Amino acid sequence: MESDVLRTILVYALPVLFAITLHEAAHGYVARMFGDTTAAEAGRISANPLRHIDPIGTIAMPLLLYVATSGQFVFGYAKPVPVDFRRLRHPRRDMVWVAAAGPGANLVQAFAWALFGTSQLMLGTAEPFFLLMAKAGVLVNLVMFALNLFPVPPLDGGRILVGLLPRPLAAVVARIEPFGFFIVMGLVIAGLVATWWMLPVMRATLNVMRAVFPSLNAVLSAQA
Repeated sequence: MESDVLRTILVYALPVLFAITLHEAAHGYVARMFGDTTAAEAGRISANPLRHIDPIGTIAMPLLLYVATSGQFVFGYAKPVPVDFRRLRHPRRDMVWVAAAGPGANLVQAFAWALFGTSQLMLGTAEPFFLLMAKAGVLVNLVMFALNLFPVPPLDGGRILVGLLPRPLAAVVARIEPFGFFIVMGLVIAGLVATWWMLPVMRATLNVMRAVFPSLNAVLSAQA
């Protein structure tokens, strides 16, 4: 049992660290492109995971949830990248791009891990451990992509929605932000986010990925 937990941690460590790190760095990078240098000044546009890791949210919480639920439910978070939307050249429009950058980084990584896994199969060099890592990379990034697009602030999807809605409606949605985390967690625990949002988004994305990588199913069926 302990060896299985250790193997799972080793398989998921790099995919999770990259998923979180590049997600946060992408927010800061795009914010800088549109005029806000807050994240750059704080040293948060970086591929160094140590700049983004939150000891509780990135390490302790996922491990505790993994052990407590026998791997059925894992949730975590990184330190949010500081963005001052007032410093963006066009705050409402640019906020959409800054918010979308994080999930976009996860989508790119999901395709990159799919390429890594399917390339091993095509070249005949597949090792079970690295196939499992590729599978983990695809799934972790798809989960982050779908969850962060859920249209409730402070998630990225909520901020995208605020940037796209007419101002009166945007103001109503924006008022949810102080309570948004608790709303989302409640819906996640109730299974509603997974059933009605994440699984449909992930299935649709996987269908596109399977069209690009015909042998992706072999990667996703890899077993320990």
